[in-house]
Amino acid sequence: MATYIIGDVQGCYESLLCLLERIAYDPAKDKLWFAGDLVNRGPDSLSSLRLIKNIASKVVLGNHDLHLLACFYGSKASLKKKDTFGDVLAAPDCHELLGWLKQQPLMVWSKKKNVVMSHAGLPHIWSTEQAYALSKEVNSVLCSDDAADFFDHMYGNEPSAWSEGLLGMERLRVITNYLTRMRFVSDSGQLEFLAKESVDSAPAGFKPWFAYDRNDKEDIAFGHWAALLGKTVVGTGVGKAGRAKVHAIDTGCVWGGALTAMNVRTKERFACECEHP
Repeated sequence: MATYIIGDVQGCYESLLCLLERIAYDPAKDKLWFAGDLVNRGPDSLSSLRLIKNIASKVVLGNHDLHLLACFYGSKASLKKKDTFGDVLAAPDCHELLGWLKQQPLMVWSKKKNVVMSHAGLPHIWSTEQAYALSKEVNSVLCSDDAADFFDHMYGNEPSAWSEGLLGMERLRVITNYLTRMRFVSDSGQLEFLAKESVDSAPAGFKPWFAYDRNDKEDIAFGHWAALLGKTVVGTGVGKAGRAKVHAIDTGCVWGGALTAMNVRTKERFACECEHP
């Protein structure tokens, strides 16, 4: 019996099937966690979403999943030129699929397995416990009658930093941005949204979020940052004793890379190359 965390599928259905075969997935024994961005940019978001709904033990929402939900439940979002989830919106089971997706959390924390999973990671300004509590604030809104209002106000880069005094949609937006869009942050926790390449592309005054020390000891698994190619090495600091261990699971399948699964216990990785970059 094994638990695997799978990176950003993004509609790469055939690669997901390949990966399930590669890990010899047995639904009677194994558990699958998905690190967000199940849909979009790839060739078959609908089949991917249908399959993941049936096989996933745990899922966290990514920014592309939230965009899909906003297009369905909100009144302001619409498909962009590069979006490829029109098949989901046109499907006869769309309401069922997105009703399930909307109930998924922004963060999973397993104390038994000593692992945290969120799409973009955890900022150093929050403990694991604080991040989990804040993530639940967003999820409670997603599962409420206020979900449409949330989606109509979800987009935006401001506020760019956390403050305990934030209220309403500004508070929910910045929590969502940390957990689904974060790459580079400043010492004070300010988010930087323009730089999306490797760790070497950090703007002045910013570092990769995982370059900062943390006091808690959980493994952190995340997707979102395909340019890392599954690596989280920054200089010689990351990985020192007492620092949280971080595992980048998005290896850029939809961009011509691979779809990766990591065994939570052994940290062994398995991958299938993407056939539709």
